[in-house]
Amino acid sequence: MTRDSESRSRWLPPESELSEKFILTGGPGGQHVNRTETGVQLRFDVAHSEFLNAEVRARLIRLAGRRVDTSGVLMIESRAHRSQHRNREDARQRMAELIERAHQRPRKRIPTRPSRAAKKKRLEGKRQRSRTKQARQKPGEE
Repeated sequence: MTRDSESRSRWLPPESELSEKFILTGGPGGQHVNRTETGVQLRFDVAHSEFLNAEVRARLIRLAGRRVDTSGVLMIESRAHRSQHRNREDARQRMAELIERAHQRPRKRIPTRPSRAAKKKRLEGKRQRSRTKQARQKPGEE
């Protein structure tokens, strides 16, 4: 196991909180692809997890967006590879990356005012736009 995959597994929830379902996938593979379930749906119940604290749980639900259903279950689907093993690894890695991003607190924005140069540039752009529009008018329509 490489160092990178060790750090990925650190962010994965325990196996008891994960569930997998294998699904049929399309794509390359001939007739074989129509008979074998190589795609993976990896599910994690975020809303009832003991692995995450409330703050991270809320960030994860917001980050996951449509991948979380109304009952708070996160589902990641992987069907990019021909083998079930590689799809399982891909789904687990994507879930670990999502959970890792949820653990990072967003930096607080410090409000700033536009600089004098920025104001001057904005006003010059407005003047230029005004001149362009005036040039399009028919003569005597001012």
